[in-house]
Amino acid sequence: MRALNRKLWRDLWNMRSVAMAIALVLIGGVSTFVMSLSTYDSLLLTRAAYYRDYNFAQVFVTLKRAPRSLAARIREIPGVDRVQTRVTATVNLDIPGFPDPVTGKLVSLPANGEPLLNKLYLRRGRLIESGRDDEVVISEAFAKAHGFVPGDTLGAIINGRRENLNIVGIALSPEYIYQIAPGAVFPDYARYGILWMARTPLANAYDMEDAFNDVTLSLSAGASLEDVTERLDILLETYGGHAAFGREDQLSHRFLAEELRVLETMAAVFPIIFLGVAAFLLNVVVSRLIRTQRDQIAILKAFGYGNLDIGLHYTGLVLMITLLGVLGGIVAGIWLGLLLSGIYQEFYRFPFLHYELKPSVVVSAGLISIAAGLVGTLFSVRTAVRITPAEGMRPEAPTTYRTTLIERAGLQRLFSQPTRMIARHLERKPVKSLLSVIGIACACGIVMLSNFQEDSVMLMVDVQYGMSQREDLSVGFVEPTSKRALHSLQSLPGVQHVEGYRSVPARLRFEHRSHRTWVRGVEPDGDLQRVLDANLQRIALPQEGLVLTDYLGKLLNVQPGESLTIEVLEGHQPRLRVPVVGLTKQYLGVSAYMRRDALNRLMHEGETISGAYLALDPHYETQIYNAIKEMPRIAGSVIRERAVASFHQTMQHTILFFTFVTALLGSIIAFGVIYNSARIAFSERSRELASLRVLGFTRGEIAYILFGELAVLTLVAIPLGFIFGHALCAYLASKFQSDLYRIPLVLEPHTYAFAALVVLVSASISAYFIARKLKRLDLVAVLKTRE
Repeated sequence: MRALNRKLWRDLWNMRSVAMAIALVLIGGVSTFVMSLSTYDSLLLTRAAYYRDYNFAQVFVTLKRAPRSLAARIREIPGVDRVQTRVTATVNLDIPGFPDPVTGKLVSLPANGEPLLNKLYLRRGRLIESGRDDEVVISEAFAKAHGFVPGDTLGAIINGRRENLNIVGIALSPEYIYQIAPGAVFPDYARYGILWMARTPLANAYDMEDAFNDVTLSLSAGASLEDVTERLDILLETYGGHAAFGREDQLSHRFLAEELRVLETMAAVFPIIFLGVAAFLLNVVVSRLIRTQRDQIAILKAFGYGNLDIGLHYTGLVLMITLLGVLGGIVAGIWLGLLLSGIYQEFYRFPFLHYELKPSVVVSAGLISIAAGLVGTLFSVRTAVRITPAEGMRPEAPTTYRTTLIERAGLQRLFSQPTRMIARHLERKPVKSLLSVIGIACACGIVMLSNFQEDSVMLMVDVQYGMSQREDLSVGFVEPTSKRALHSLQSLPGVQHVEGYRSVPARLRFEHRSHRTWVRGVEPDGDLQRVLDANLQRIALPQEGLVLTDYLGKLLNVQPGESLTIEVLEGHQPRLRVPVVGLTKQYLGVSAYMRRDALNRLMHEGETISGAYLALDPHYETQIYNAIKEMPRIAGSVIRERAVASFHQTMQHTILFFTFVTALLGSIIAFGVIYNSARIAFSERSRELASLRVLGFTRGEIAYILFGELAVLTLVAIPLGFIFGHALCAYLASKFQSDLYRIPLVLEPHTYAFAALVVLVSASISAYFIARKLKRLDLVAVLKTRE
């Protein structure tokens, strides 16, 4: 083994604690990079395989009723590959021992039980057998929520008649990866389920023996989605068809696509912070090592080692530390990636998971980390190369101390001698002090992310269900009906107040921009459904005109006072020109609001409603729920309190995971920066501290000098960390905005307190390790000089 190689390993061993602290920071950056990208690639691969193997449709459309013979004309549309017509219906379910209303969506299956598109992945049991009209296959999420197994029975109100359905299978479908009820904001697996049933009994129940009300398509290679949907809309217009839409607008697919975008953002943001901090730490460590080994460098050069040998030696030291961090980061990233992928598999109901760590991700992690390490130490290695033997054999010039700002201001009498020493040392190395402060501030900011996510979600829920949607129960009708239907709801014992609403699917157009959403007509003086402004104050809806969600206004680039076009996507599908009169604040979804009576006039339909909001007496909830189950005209219901509780339960694992990861990563940075700063300060000033001990300073006073510098850096960094954390949270909130949800920038006092606590605890742990070394300070050894 060459002498320089032995020296490299010896140096690494002597600085093992410092090297490990730097490696931990690198592990944090690399693991985040690997976790995010491997999870992203795994979800992409799994989604592609699932969609391909189970024939996930590419075009979707619902309608009122069309003859089955129309399927042949749909197949003739250029670009259409396969066509699957279905009968679907929304029904009330009756589950033994479960008092709350439960909504089910019945989807027909062909006679052989195997659909052409959107095939089922059977978890348990079997598909429906021909001629068995009372058999159903249910979605896995719904089955788990109620503990259903094949052989169990549940009741359903199908077109006014109660039927007992036998569960023969539990399945997953690519169409319902994210299972959410129509009109709901959050998934509630206990109160909304998907049921697949034989086509014949379902069609007979709704008088559709030779008809369908739902169709899905797949497209041939190279087909134009826009052209196909346009031709399909024209063909189905007379059959009450809603506008066709592609896979990109399918709700389940959209939620998954947004989650993938979040992972991409994480993979881009977090590693930059970690690698920047690691580069700074490597620069400090290598600079200090080269300063202490000036005489060794001079001797090596005197014995014939060239500049290239010296440069490669210190570069190798950097590479060894970097490779340690890269290897550890890859292992940790794979572990975290598997955990995160498992969470997503459960949340989005994938039947399988193809975990994939692409070689390009590993190579990129290694190259980026090595590049960061080399760039961070380039100047220090260059200094080592330029040292001549004669110069290296001479001791470094004594440090030049100048009067500090405190002394120039004449305030030195207010501070003790040790305090003035702290100030002089910090001012002597302003760049190093500033970089240390920046590193600690980064740690503080990252820790703030852990609570920011939870605080933001809590506000989103509070605004949606506490300030805007204030009803106890919302119900939707099978089809738009007369306002007189509210009387039957109001007459139920325990119903304190009822408000009707009209909801119309529509495409809003302004200039060349368009967006598909819902126009909601609400009661102008209603108390259960409120439209809020940017300050979360109630808006009084005007006699005419639309109030848009603020994000929808941004998507369409429309301002109050301008007019847009509403293309209604149901019924006779009128085109309406309506002015925009205001914007409303909403964090979940995008909608357009107007007075219900004004929407009814525009639709030329009289006093029509799509559903109702109810305020209930808690003592009568069970009786009301039982009555709702028996009403055939009610297609579905959402209990606000249960929906929020279900959401919290669903999100708990995801939020806890990210909270744990971000808090851990922030702690790693904080400890790495603070420990290295303290460790290097101790190494550089050990002779000075020993001299002070000889001069009569107590051990407590020299500890005060050493740890006082650390405390100043930490206390200065925490407020800067708050600023950085606020900016980082604001950046991520802006990146995560979509028409599905917008994350508000919410930072509660406990978020700042927790971040500061993590940094202070990391500083205390670092101080503990350095204090142990300070107790073992050898006064005789450190006072030996090279005279």
